Amino acid sequence: MTPEMHPLRWGDPAAATALPDAARGLVELAFGPLADAAGAAAADTASSLAPSAFDEDLLDRLRAVVGADHVLTDPAVRALHTRGKSTPDLLRARAGDLTDAPDVVVRPADQGEVEALLAVAVEHRLAVVPFGGGTSVTGGLVARRGGFAGVVSLDLVRLDRLVAVDRESMTATLEPGLRGPQAEELLAAHGLTLGHFPQSFEYASIGGFAATRSSGQSSAGYGRFDSLVVGLTVVTPSGVLTLGSAPANAAGPDLRQLVLGSEGTLGVITSVTVRVRRLPAVKVYDGWRWPSFAAGSDAMRTLAQAGLLPTVIRLSDENETAINLADPDSIGAGGDAGCLMVVGHEGEPDAVAAKRAAVAAVLTGLGGTDLGEEPGRAWAHGRFHAPYLRDSLLDVGVLVETLETATFWSNRQRLYDAVRDALVGSLGEGALVLCHVSHVYETGCSLYFTVAARQGEDPLARWAAAKVAASDAMIAAGATITHHHAVGTDHKPWLAREIGPVGVQVLRAVKESLDPTGVLNPGVLIP
Repeated sequence: MTPEMHPLRWGDPAAATALPDAARGLVELAFGPLADAAGAAAADTASSLAPSAFDEDLLDRLRAVVGADHVLTDPAVRALHTRGKSTPDLLRARAGDLTDAPDVVVRPADQGEVEALLAVAVEHRLAVVPFGGGTSVTGGLVARRGGFAGVVSLDLVRLDRLVAVDRESMTATLEPGLRGPQAEELLAAHGLTLGHFPQSFEYASIGGFAATRSSGQSSAGYGRFDSLVVGLTVVTPSGVLTLGSAPANAAGPDLRQLVLGSEGTLGVITSVTVRVRRLPAVKVYDGWRWPSFAAGSDAMRTLAQAGLLPTVIRLSDENETAINLADPDSIGAGGDAGCLMVVGHEGEPDAVAAKRAAVAAVLTGLGGTDLGEEPGRAWAHGRFHAPYLRDSLLDVGVLVETLETATFWSNRQRLYDAVRDALVGSLGEGALVLCHVSHVYETGCSLYFTVAARQGEDPLARWAAAKVAASDAMIAAGATITHHHAVGTDHKPWLAREIGPVGVQVLRAVKESLDPTGVLNPGVLIP
């Protein structure tokens, strides 16, 4: 069973650590003397939570649907369902601000109970926030309260079954409350894998993957989550949508794609049918060095357009290679490191050997230097650890946050320069701006930025200004506001600019049709 996340930090409370002394010294070289971490993020924020706005009669209505044990108003439980895990979310929680906490957490056991709960919400005008793993980093769990009698966190944790496996078609049907590790464990018992491993994997849920168009670190080999989905069941206030009667069709627009990325604003996903693969017999990850980010990016493009993508391919720019924020022991250890690329192959032994040799031949021919397996093994070992380091840095007064975008290959350098310049211009020359590419396509790639700077007197305002500058730069450069973090509340202004007034009109019309009273995650996604 996955442990509950710490209300003021990322992940397993037992895994939280202080910044190592060696790393602290190196970080001080970049930012000067650091704050004392003693007692950081240790406040009992739940004790300051306002009482639930729900009276006993309304709570009894909810209890009649799911049972008394699954209608929770305990402050500690409500605190755990407040916002997500972005840096601003954590800074607010650490400051004792839990004003966005739901009034009640309700845990249905099946689709019928979800339908009944939505009926109660419509009748009593209750805002409903579908909740999976709580890993949102864009304000996707912050419902607008205005005009509603209260906020319900609809925690899908009890919808946690592997419903069906079709080995002939190589599909599996999963319930939305399954966390990433649980889903992989259940599939592994059948010799199968989903192959979806975002950095949030240890806590994020199947429903969350679908609702946010998640993309995992093995996307080059397995695909983005939305490309894996072949069917969905979605409960809306207007009725139930059952989508996916075939792997592909020409029966009008694909409504599956309307639900994917909808962030709980159009309906509650109660099952997801996905394409699965056989568990790989072999996994091998190699490191490659490139003289520049541009040269490494060109190599990625060559592989993508030649149909030679490995399972994993990730390229760090010069700064991220030299100052690896995902590994405390290597901060500041860079030197003339160039740019590190991690290339991973998974599958049957003969197929892996053949693909690995073909990829190596191309990369060598393009000027890459083979560094062997050690860099790849190190990356694979620590690939879910970065958020814990983020917390350790927040403890000592360093602001660390991420943002991401995507564009076409011909626009990559322009976008990279524009976002970097915007971040440095807002945060000052002392800021560290790192970048990597970890999702590639024949036509383009993502850019994922990590930013570190002194928190200053008002870190929330400091980051908000930098976020605006970077987001403006993305849209001005003709890129998307998000490749896989979703929209939430944080990206709404830029979504409207990205899709234009007609696109906004379409989203609002669909929302009105499926959720006419607007109870589903109000204020999120829809401009």
